[in-house]
Parts: sequence; structure tokens; C-alpha cells
Amino acid sequence: MSKAELRAELESATEHFLQKGGQVQQIPNGTSGKGPDDPLLFLNQRLFTEPKSERTPVPEVIAAIEARRRERFKRSPEPKRSRLPRPRRKVIYDDFGEPLRKVWVED
Repeated sequence: MSKAELRAELESATEHFLQKGGQVQQIPNGTSGKGPDDPLLFLNQRLFTEPKSERTPVPEVIAAIEARRRERFKRSPEPKRSRLPRPRRKVIYDDFGEPLRKVWVED
């Protein structure tokens, strides 16, 4: 249901209510629906009131999920690195700290 359909349905229900003799009461802005002596709402809510439900173990489903998880995290062999030093680029600076040039050096 779109917003326009919902809006039209609410307007028709309101018109029907008013035609049957209902009245709409105007409440000033800023008036709260909660009284000053009412208890706090979060104190009235009871959590975990239903009894604890039993869980049904499904070992074959768990095993399949764990197998997929292990397959995803299986490590691929890393390429072997040579022990030979690799050239790297080094920046040569002048006396004032300004870069002059870049050279390749082997460590």
C-alpha cells in the first residue's frame, strides 16, 4: 500500500467517523499524554517472560557450515621469496632537505 492510498484510507475513515457523530478533540501543542505521577515506561516492560525454549541440534548442518568456513579460510601457499636483495628507490636530498633526485640502490 502506497502512502497516497494509506492517506486516502485514513481520510475516508475520519470522514465516516465524523458523519456518524464523532468529534475530534483539539489538544494544544506541548501537552504530554503521560501524567506526572505515571511510572516510567521502561520499568513496566518485562523482558524474557516466556520460558526458555529447547534448541534442536542439527549436527549435519553445523558440519556443512564449518566445512565451508574452513575452506574459505584455507591458506594458499605464499610465493617463495628469494633471499637476494631487491633494489629499492632512495631519495637524495640536498643540504636544505629538498629532494634532488631518486636513485636505485641495492641493500
